[in-house]
Amino acid sequence: MSPVFDCSSEGMRREGLTKAAAAVREGKLVVLPTDTLYGVGADAFNREAVAALLAAKGRGRHMPPPVLIGAVATIDGLAIDVPDFVRDLVAEFWPGPLTIILKSQPSLAWDLGDTNGTVALRMPDHDLALDLLKEVGPMAVSSANLTGWPATRTMVDAATQLGSAVFIYLDAGPVGEGVASTIIDCTTSPPSILREGAISAEQLAPFLPADEAEPTTETAPEAPAASTASEPTPTTDAPSERPDHP
Repeated sequence: MSPVFDCSSEGMRREGLTKAAAAVREGKLVVLPTDTLYGVGADAFNREAVAALLAAKGRGRHMPPPVLIGAVATIDGLAIDVPDFVRDLVAEFWPGPLTIILKSQPSLAWDLGDTNGTVALRMPDHDLALDLLKEVGPMAVSSANLTGWPATRTMVDAATQLGSAVFIYLDAGPVGEGVASTIIDCTTSPPSILREGAISAEQLAPFLPADEAEPTTETAPEAPAASTASEPTPTTDAPSERPDHP
């Protein structure tokens, strides 16, 4: 059984964060809590680790994971052509359950899968997740569940599904309410709400261009580290599927 750290005590929390950060740097998988669901994460810049993450979930490259970040300023290091309205969204809803799809920095040496030049970014509203992200940098994080299985709100449920494929589990007790993050594709004009989750279209409307697109009617992906749903659904320029967002 992979090590489990009960982060309800300060001592175990510190030790768990230290061990989890070391594991991520070594290219191993870690299960961590987010504000919506538990997620399974890896160093976003380690190709082998990202491939291992997809394999652990039973997913292919056509379903690239989103990237969680620990600071708003990181957005400019990972994305290009960031519209002003996106900065307004970030100021209002980050940290929080809003996943934003943007054009990826073309110079970055990473391989998240078949992204077609896009990246889905989110800053979670969970202290433990943010502390880990600030320690190791951007992480590729998908919901901590097997493909086709329910998204997980507890470490035990995540461990039941992922088992020894994960090197370390950080247990922060039950998280979220089983509602995934809202996903908005900002690479299109007007922007498109691909999945309405914890943040409603009505809440987003005041921050979007006047021509705001109606939420897509496409079936959203599996529930994730963004919810009971999965990673982002298809985008115009992104892969046909972008499952499990925490």
